[in-house]
Amino acid sequence: MDETPYTITVLNRTDHSPIPRSHIIGSVERVLQGEGISDATVSVAILTDEEIHQVNKEFLEHDYPTDVITFSLEEDCIDGEICIGLETAQRQAQEYGVSLRNELMRLAAHGTLHLVGYDDATDEERRAMSVLEDKYIS
Repeated sequence: MDETPYTITVLNRTDHSPIPRSHIIGSVERVLQGEGISDATVSVAILTDEEIHQVNKEFLEHDYPTDVITFSLEEDCIDGEICIGLETAQRQAQEYGVSLRNELMRLAAHGTLHLVGYDDATDEERRAMSVLEDKYIS
């Protein structure tokens, strides 16, 4: 069996259990493979809304919780951290009529797309990322 060229970890900092780690890892891997990335290290942290609110405030100066924040840790390779707000993901899953697993997979894919260079600052960019998210989580 071939070893993956990726190091992907999922850390659950919430009381929610179980977190679908293998599905989250699979989403990250599919994006990396699909985007032609040959080597990457990605950490996915599942945080409470209180924790992601603090991260959002400290690093982005936004005073609210959010669903996903991505940090690129290296400029010349794919090495980054994706933070996902669990309670926000739960609310969004309910709003979109999908499972929490599906929403966590989508947010992991979204964060990974940011790591590989995609942006969602405009409506057009958001639509393009949404299409890619669908592709990589289906």
